[in-house]
Amino acid sequence: MQADDKLVHKARTLSGFDNSSVVTKREIILTTFTEGVVKDTKFQVIDMDMAYDMILGRPWIHEMDAVPSTLHQVIKFLSQWGIRQIRGDQHASRSINSVVDSSAKNDVADEK
Repeated sequence: MQADDKLVHKARTLSGFDNSSVVTKREIILTTFTEGVVKDTKFQVIDMDMAYDMILGRPWIHEMDAVPSTLHQVIKFLSQWGIRQIRGDQHASRSINSVVDSSAKNDVADEK
């Protein structure tokens, strides 16, 4: 099955952290592999530049029985191998986004 086969046209309004809103274009269910745990996860697809590749929301957190800490940028959950954790990495995220930003600037410069 191709990824396009899993895309469903679905419009839903999402509110941003800055009180802005955006309407989703599609919905897709993808299999996620997180620290040894495999789950089918529903994602909303939007067409805009974001600081994130994806945001795992309350439904995913609740299904995983996870405990998130925004202060420590970590999510902990119990698996068959014990307590597992996912740590946020601001440095890696910023460096990935800066590469994307610089390549976009280069594309604009090439057009001129």
